[in-house]
Amino acid sequence: MSPENPLLLRAISLGGNKNKIIEFYDDWADTYDTDMIDTIGYVGHIITAEALAALVSDGAEILDAGCGTGLVAVELKKRNVSLRIDGIDLTQGMLDEAAETHAYRELIVGDLMGKLDFSDNSYDGIVSAGVYTNGHVGPTGLDELVRVAKPGAPIVLTVRDTAWEADGFRTYIDDLAAKGLIRIREIRHSPYHGNEGIFCQLCILEAV
Repeated sequence: MSPENPLLLRAISLGGNKNKIIEFYDDWADTYDTDMIDTIGYVGHIITAEALAALVSDGAEILDAGCGTGLVAVELKKRNVSLRIDGIDLTQGMLDEAAETHAYRELIVGDLMGKLDFSDNSYDGIVSAGVYTNGHVGPTGLDELVRVAKPGAPIVLTVRDTAWEADGFRTYIDDLAAKGLIRIREIRHSPYHGNEGIFCQLCILEAV
């Protein structure tokens, strides 16, 4: 097991500062995929794509929330080329890399901690990998994903273990379910950064 990558340690130390996050990921965008997959052994994009692809129909409209460089969309297209995927991310540099994958219908700059520029009940499925982690998007960011998901749509996301209890994700997801806004289909402990022995909670939810 390798010690945690210095880039990730820096990322989780940003404390949710929007301007610092944008600057950091703009600078990282061109080497992000290599650093994450080859060095860190990141698998969040694979586990979320596998889970979502099994739950949506051909031609489904999907929102990739916090899409980064497009890793999730590429994996989704491998499993179902007919999916129509929109991506949203805070950082234009990451979206520029995502555009090179040609996996998206549309790419949009947006803040997952704010109001998303989509109508209620817009998407047949939502995926978010690598976003819900320390110093990034907090649990209240789930509210907008729930709002823009069609009733019955799967919402598949990762939450890094170190944020799951500490940042209140477990309690927040339980509260959304208690309010009748989602159903919890499955939450399972999953590998996340394979080369560093870091795990996440893979949350498979359903909008109501």
